[in-house]
Amino acid sequence: MDQPLAGKRIAILVANGFEEVEMTEAQRALLKTGATLHTISTETGLVNGWHGRAWGHYFPVDKQLGDVLGSDYDMLLLPGGERSVAKLQQSAHTRRIVGHFLDAGKPIAAIDQGIQLLAIPGKLRSRTLVAIEGQAETLAQAGAKLSDETLVVDGVTVTARGADDVPAFVETLLKVFFEAAQVKKAA
Repeated sequence: MDQPLAGKRIAILVANGFEEVEMTEAQRALLKTGATLHTISTETGLVNGWHGRAWGHYFPVDKQLGDVLGSDYDMLLLPGGERSVAKLQQSAHTRRIVGHFLDAGKPIAAIDQGIQLLAIPGKLRSRTLVAIEGQAETLAQAGAKLSDETLVVDGVTVTARGADDVPAFVETLLKVFFEAAQVKKAA
């Protein structure tokens, strides 16, 4: 069985209220690649997803947000979810980890409201991202170029609009993560 991401560590950053399908579809696909995935959260023990119009399933938290470093991971997944993103935005640890990935040029995949977590002033350096309603001004102020496309790849950064785009988002993030892993192996 081909496992192109064997040995790669992927951080999934969530808090209670994350969009369950945006995390689980990517998680399922990434597990098949041999990658090691860690759910990192502000919550302890379990984190609760949001599914449709109600609370979803509980998922185990592998690491506390304040206890991890961006340098511990090769790739980053930022699912959406209004409640989750609002809570993560309040933490300096979120900015520290996301900032590390942006500065280091490591692969990041963000969907829906998760894109807001990339809005760290000065860190986006003219990266092109999907424009999500209500996020445009904040992302532009952080230096992003915004696109009306539903899915955008800018180097090793993948952004997508939301639930309708999950299959294409997952397919694209796999491609970008595979390519990044191959470049790293060749170096």
